[in-house]
Amino acid sequence: MKLPDSRVLAILISSILASQAQADVAIDVIGGYEVGFSGLVQADGNWFNNDVVDLNGSSGVNGKDSEFELRRAELVLSGKGTMFDWVVGYDAKADKWLDVNLKWKRGSSYLMVGQFKQPNSMEELSSTKNNDFISKAMTTNTFGLSRRVGVAYGADNAQWGYSVSAFGREMTRGLAKGQGVGGRVYYAPFVDSGRFLHLGASLLDYDTSNDTQRWRIRPDADLATQRLLDTGNITNADRIRTAGLEAAWVNGPIKLQAEYMRSKTSRTNDSAGADFDADSWYVSGLWNLTGETWGYKGGTPTTKGADDPASGMWQLGLRVDGANLNDGTIKGGEGTNVTLGVNWYWRSNAKFMLNYVAVQSSKFSASAGDDIDDNPGILEARAQFYW
Repeated sequence: MKLPDSRVLAILISSILASQAQADVAIDVIGGYEVGFSGLVQADGNWFNNDVVDLNGSSGVNGKDSEFELRRAELVLSGKGTMFDWVVGYDAKADKWLDVNLKWKRGSSYLMVGQFKQPNSMEELSSTKNNDFISKAMTTNTFGLSRRVGVAYGADNAQWGYSVSAFGREMTRGLAKGQGVGGRVYYAPFVDSGRFLHLGASLLDYDTSNDTQRWRIRPDADLATQRLLDTGNITNADRIRTAGLEAAWVNGPIKLQAEYMRSKTSRTNDSAGADFDADSWYVSGLWNLTGETWGYKGGTPTTKGADDPASGMWQLGLRVDGANLNDGTIKGGEGTNVTLGVNWYWRSNAKFMLNYVAVQSSKFSASAGDDIDDNPGILEARAQFYW
């Protein structure tokens, strides 16, 4: 178990004192660019009610049932101009680069070069500081592809848009690799003030690292050190192709959102093993108890913040997500989770989150010769400060 350190305490204190802070610090206009500086700091705690597997142990039962960690410490410098935008972001906690790119704008179209989030998964493309739940859904965490170095071309209009990209590895050494291509399209049949419907689809095709792929999923708990669903290493794995469907509907203070992803891991021509197919999905609902609604930009919902910053914005959320990693002789397991969450956006710079996750999972055990059910419960909390 990782105990809270001075950094975590500093985050909590900073969040409490955030009432006088301002969001999105504008530095100056330099060379025709509006230069700004933003940051995001998140501190998490997970408490596990374990069933079979010790979710925060390296092996066996260690007698401890909680984890605390500084999750993110992101610093972002950006510039916006009439023709070009640029951004340089770094996560000091994870010691890795975030968005580092240059975007050329022409009307609603753009050309982007550098490191950026790849065109897939509405949840992955949405801002981390406005996540509806502490952990992203199993769908996004498993099959969603985040930042890679590459080039992208696309367009974002009021009611439709698209993006295509070619990419390689992550900018930070030692992280994800694999060259590939991706694309996403979206259409909104109607977009009004506080009311819209979003439909989208995406496709990714990319190379594996060293002809090996392993799919494994945490139970919607980012601090869990063990995975209940795990395929083990799939050898002679050549390429991965993932198709996704997404939808979102907003009507005033209510938002419904859903995604489905199906992924095929193709084997090399000289492999005796069959291709591996897996899928995952989620459906979520959010209710702004204080009456606020959402915006819509670039094919993703945007959080506007509290109408009354002094009392803040309260949200109540429910999510059901599932994943199936069983196919043929590979028994990675399957599971369904239910997450109940409460969010409080306070002032312009603080957010507090509380989630409870009820897990139902089943995975084949060779030693038992049968499927073993593992159904833990997890309480999660997050304190967040951003500007």
